[in-house]
Amino acid sequence: MIKIYGMKTCVHCQAVERQIVGDDRFEFIDIGTYVGNMKEFIRLRDKSPVFDESKAGGYIGIPCFVLEDGTITISPEDVGLLPNSDEEETEEEGDNCSIDGKGC
Repeated sequence: MIKIYGMKTCVHCQAVERQIVGDDRFEFIDIGTYVGNMKEFIRLRDKSPVFDESKAGGYIGIPCFVLEDGTITISPEDVGLLPNSDEEETEEEGDNCSIDGKGC
């Protein structure tokens, strides 16, 4: 099963979650609803170089995908999902997940 770490308030995560409804190959883990989920994600983020660019840009690095073999990616395409469309980039103020308020 592919684990997806994200938050329901992140538009990029919402786009991914819509694509996996009813697909038992994926498990969506909301890091904003339970501190244990957040800790799991932070451990991954702190140790994996996959997040270096995200961290340098002030981004959280979600959605994040952990494949069954332990491979970590932040690209939906790597797990067979579609990337976000331009329409999904229209975030309301406060509905984003980066330090500078520009996105996930």
